[in-house]
Amino acid sequence: MKVDITNLLSEENKIVEQQVETDLASFQSKLGTFPITKKMPFTLRCENQENKRMLIFGETDVTLAVPCGRCLAEVQVAVHLVIDRNDPLIAQEDAKEEDTDYINGSYLDVDKLIYDEILINWPMRVLCREDCKGICKKCGANLNVRDCSCDRTEPDPRMAAIQDIFNQFKEV
Repeated sequence: MKVDITNLLSEENKIVEQQVETDLASFQSKLGTFPITKKMPFTLRCENQENKRMLIFGETDVTLAVPCGRCLAEVQVAVHLVIDRNDPLIAQEDAKEEDTDYINGSYLDVDKLIYDEILINWPMRVLCREDCKGICKKCGANLNVRDCSCDRTEPDPRMAAIQDIFNQFKEV
């Protein structure tokens, strides 16, 4: 969603509050594409401070569908976003030098603000539950749902030489 900020830019010390909602349907990053399953409209407050700075503030919650880090089951992850920006109002020719890619001329890109905040607040690890058993490395079964009959013992790599000796005696 793009918000027209022409009135805000034309009047010194003006404050504009507007009810906005993101148009993002998913969050895309190098990790993959994650659908946004729930999003709420929120109040975005923009303030022109003496034609020198623009303050942008808003709070909202979004819920994303993210796979569990162990078993790959889909987990609904709620992310609380706080948009709190304090940017210099710059001339259009200097806009390329500044890092305000969410302001394009006289429009404020709410989706870019939300995307940036999700990126900053992305969880380090997502688990479906604390005691998630993951998936079997051999057959791929979800061990939270059913137990498989695969041998999951992994030998200590430091004992590989001794294991080779035992394997030689088995062949005789």
